[in-house]
Amino acid sequence: MLMARSFMDLIWDYAVFVVFIIFSTLYPLWGRFFGKKEKTKADYVFGLGTISMGAMMLSIARGTLGVRSVLGYPSELFYRGSAMWETLYGMVTAYPLVCFIFIPVYFNLGVTSVYQYLDLRFNSRLVRCLASGTYIVRSLLNLGVTVYTPTVAMNTVIGIPYWASLIGISAISIGFNLLGGLKAAITADVIQSVTMILISVGIIIQSMVTVGGFGQIFTIPANDGRLSFFNFTGDATVRVDTTSAWLGQLFMSLSVFGCQQNFVQRYLSMGTFKEVRRTLMSNIPVVIALFCLAWIVGMGVYAVYAVCDPMKAGYTNKMDEILPFFVEDKFAYLPGVLGIFMASLFNGALSLNVSNLNSLATVTWEDFLSHLPRYKGISDKQQLNVIKFIGSIYGVIVMGVGFSVGLLSGVIESSMLMTSATSGPLLGVFLLAMLVPIANWKGAACGMIVSHILTLWITFGSLTVSKEVVLLPTTIEGCTNDTFSSGITKPTKSWLLANTPLEVESEFPYFDTTTHAPLERTIGFPENIYSVSYMYYSLIGTFLTVVVGALVSVLTAHADDAYDRKLLHPFAYYCSKLFPGKERRYISNPDIRPKDVESADSGTKKSPLDELERDNHGFDTVSEQSGVTVVSVDPLPPKLDRPEVYRKTADPEADR
Repeated sequence: MLMARSFMDLIWDYAVFVVFIIFSTLYPLWGRFFGKKEKTKADYVFGLGTISMGAMMLSIARGTLGVRSVLGYPSELFYRGSAMWETLYGMVTAYPLVCFIFIPVYFNLGVTSVYQYLDLRFNSRLVRCLASGTYIVRSLLNLGVTVYTPTVAMNTVIGIPYWASLIGISAISIGFNLLGGLKAAITADVIQSVTMILISVGIIIQSMVTVGGFGQIFTIPANDGRLSFFNFTGDATVRVDTTSAWLGQLFMSLSVFGCQQNFVQRYLSMGTFKEVRRTLMSNIPVVIALFCLAWIVGMGVYAVYAVCDPMKAGYTNKMDEILPFFVEDKFAYLPGVLGIFMASLFNGALSLNVSNLNSLATVTWEDFLSHLPRYKGISDKQQLNVIKFIGSIYGVIVMGVGFSVGLLSGVIESSMLMTSATSGPLLGVFLLAMLVPIANWKGAACGMIVSHILTLWITFGSLTVSKEVVLLPTTIEGCTNDTFSSGITKPTKSWLLANTPLEVESEFPYFDTTTHAPLERTIGFPENIYSVSYMYYSLIGTFLTVVVGALVSVLTAHADDAYDRKLLHPFAYYCSKLFPGKERRYISNPDIRPKDVESADSGTKKSPLDELERDNHGFDTVSEQSGVTVVSVDPLPPKLDRPEVYRKTADPEADR
């Protein structure tokens, strides 16, 4: 990407890089060597409530924004303007919806994998496996891209071979997986978040010094058309406008925050619903601040290079290289800054890999392996060892996907397409389960399958349509011999860099870098469908899943579809009682139990859900007897003379 410098010129950067990686790796694991170690599966998966709210907030924000906030947003503003900035509306809207729709339903169900909820709700292994299998495949592809992205930058900036970086990230991730757990992963997220905040502030200060004040950081981009908000085009084929940014990001965020294991796992690691609610709502200003910080960094970088675009001048090859170029160019006088910046990219991929390996292993165990006969009845310690082993295997698989990305550039695009196409079906099946009382397993399975087929058809069909990608104009008229620091030279363009896009954080596929000349063409069916912006794919997938699922459920309704009403959202349950007709039959499921919470005083487990106080509105109350916050979905039913028996196959005769 950038310039070639001698080893001695970069010796401080190498030293800082190595020291930071060692520190950020060993510090989160320090307590595992010299403190309390995980003794149970719950310790490993949930951290036993030892994680502070502040750390949890930074970890959730870190997972929300990801590596793309470091490289992608500054380059997006530089070359395309602020349209994607408005995805913030969707993120912010998603938090309260997740807090009051998703969390009350499964917080106290006693589940380890979020996809266990679907099995409880639909009595269907098929629906559960469809959802968890989609998550696993999508995550593996995304992680392969995530761990590969910084290796290209490190190879081209400080000369570390991409294969060495890839092996390093994977080896450290596997070590984290074996020695740490959720708490260690969150600690790594906190280190990464704090480091990137400091680096971003440093870049903004350097930009201010270069252009002559903080006001210029806003004035120059605004004058050059980089800041344009509230653009309602009404055209679904436009790459992104205000409507698609808000709606598209809203549905994708709901799918990620509310239906993805690595996020839900963090919510369930907290002790009470009140704590989850406080953390999520308090996280909104944190996400806003961190999100806007990355865009202000982009404004500062643009203000510095407004009259001399490094890519147009031939000093960089791709859009996402602009920020690393800025760091090496403008911080050349301060040895070590480039090293810590590159180490942060390395650590960013590392921490994302670690937390996702934990979640992938948990989902694989709970949703697939734990039901096999050979694993029936094994001890909690053995389960923990199996989960750690699965996570290590996934670490190797992710490394293999990363190597494939380096050889086959199409893998990146495939991963991006898979993400956008699967967010909708995942969200849709959870909405069916929580908000549609009549939904059954046949409708849920059909809805997901139909939605997957149609959204994948649209997604891959879009590759056959030539689309105009408009980049805002840049100039090199102001370039002089003193524009860039001494020692910077134009790069030689290798085959690998020429054929490997540097998109960041494929969880949100926003940063395609290919440009096309405008084409005059008449669009008919199905090209008009293929031309729809990918920002709408998650909305389309959700709509298809819910509509098809509801229709099939109505047509295939059966007495065996009965389920425990605690699996339905309180609001949906109470609304369903307002409709005329025969009252829906519900049954009690003994597999639904509250989270096990250990008492700080006695170390004993709390009592089951039916022994705790519950309110009528689905929010939290605290039992004086147990001290456990409980989320309820309806009043306690009247006690029967005989206990109600949960049956997967209902017997109508037994109900009489």
